[in-house]
Amino acid sequence: MNSPRTTLYRDKHNAKLMGVCAGIADYTGINVFWFRIGMVILAITMGWPILAYFVAGFLLNKKPPYLYRDASEQKYWQSVRQSPKRTAREIRSSFRDIDRRLAAVEAHYVSSNPRLTAEIERLR
Repeated sequence: MNSPRTTLYRDKHNAKLMGVCAGIADYTGINVFWFRIGMVILAITMGWPILAYFVAGFLLNKKPPYLYRDASEQKYWQSVRQSPKRTAREIRSSFRDIDRRLAAVEAHYVSSNPRLTAEIERLR
């Protein structure tokens, strides 16, 4: 089952009609203006996207009002949806960096505290 933050919703808060274009824009992180322009062009040239829009409008659930805490959380989940592997790499990289910095702090603290160094050696 999908997480609520990785599901496509209709975005009624930013909607012009049913919120389908706004929902797709929220899902992908692309400006809603481009989806609306694309929808108008497709509807004029092909016709069937109008039907697809209304079907999506009836099938998609409405976006929960408090899906994200803030804009940075929204941006994070959009990047997860766009490229989960890249997001996982970035998270692993962040953890490696944190681990490296903690090791540096630990080494500095232990090297400047002979009593702590002796205690650690005694425990080994």
